[in-house]
Amino acid sequence: MSALRLIPKAENRRPILLICPALFVLLLFYLYPVLRLFSSSFFDPDFTLKHYIYFFKNPLYSEILFKTFTIALWVTVVSLILSYPVAYFLAEAKGKAQLLMLCIILPFWTSLLVRTYAWMVLLQLNGIINKGLMGMGLISEPIHLMYNTLGVMVGMVHVLLPFMVLPIYSVLKGIDKDLKLAAYTLGANELKAFLKVTLPLSLPGIGAGVIFVFVLSLGFFITPALLGGPKVTMIANLIESQINTLNNWNFAAAIALVLLAFTILILGAFFKVINIDRLAGKG
Repeated sequence: MSALRLIPKAENRRPILLICPALFVLLLFYLYPVLRLFSSSFFDPDFTLKHYIYFFKNPLYSEILFKTFTIALWVTVVSLILSYPVAYFLAEAKGKAQLLMLCIILPFWTSLLVRTYAWMVLLQLNGIINKGLMGMGLISEPIHLMYNTLGVMVGMVHVLLPFMVLPIYSVLKGIDKDLKLAAYTLGANELKAFLKVTLPLSLPGIGAGVIFVFVLSLGFFITPALLGGPKVTMIANLIESQINTLNNWNFAAAIALVLLAFTILILGAFFKVINIDRLAGKG
């Protein structure tokens, strides 16, 4: 009798069957490659830690890792500052909300490479931005807006902005408008109602957007390669050079796992501090 209870009923098996295709894809195209990376980094051909020791003993690689996380953090902060007012305006807009949302998702229809080249045209020494600033008399000579950290951050923020706007917008749109009205009737002004009602209730969207942008920033390759050049090397560019230039797959696998390990640690600390139930809207 107890054995029969362990067999799920037909209606209970349906959710399991529905997730099986997605689970198969994740196991095949994510878990299996990670396991291969793990094997390549630790076995060359016998078990060894030389790739990890070499990575952490070389200050250049540690500097690149630190620079990658620093740029990702700044891109996340800037994206959040720019995205929240846009998401708030979209949530409050009525007639033109669909048109404004179209403007937000329009960049997804354009190749990342094309968008990066467009920024190269804008940011170069004789580009539109430098010519405009010189024409207005704000600068006397062109300034370097490309091949530095500034250019990389500008390009990355432009690409990742929708990933911050959309989660925040979806949460703001679902907030009950009567809560703000109740705050007004209790004597709160516009600012206090926002700080006490809207902002706390929008934290799940902020948390989701922060995670999306931060994790995606860590793996950026095309934008740092084109807008940063050799002066701004991020971890993805380092991995690419180890594979395509030096043909050192084992060391590249070790670098990728180091990045994965640090990402998991930082996200774990983030969830610990912020409280994952709060981000999910349960707290």
